[in-house]
Amino acid sequence: MPARDLLEAWVALLALSLGTVLLATADVSGRGATFAAIGVLSLAGLKARVILTRYLGLAGSRFWTRAFDLTIGLFLVLSFALYSFGSGG
Repeated sequence: MPARDLLEAWVALLALSLGTVLLATADVSGRGATFAAIGVLSLAGLKARVILTRYLGLAGSRFWTRAFDLTIGLFLVLSFALYSFGSGG
């Protein structure tokens, strides 16, 4: 992997992690907490995609990229459903 690609992936992960921290530490309640949970899970999905496509080199394989996108998407939807069920929302 070229150093420039590695640096771009690292910067993207850093920015996404900062967004996650800001959302997770926000003092929200009610519907705001639901939107914060959606945001945190979305950022987690984006981070997983960066790791899979850049670090593991799956960007060159359309099949595996789509397969992991589907798997991660289903996992994130299930995670949000469990969060909603647990929070009573």
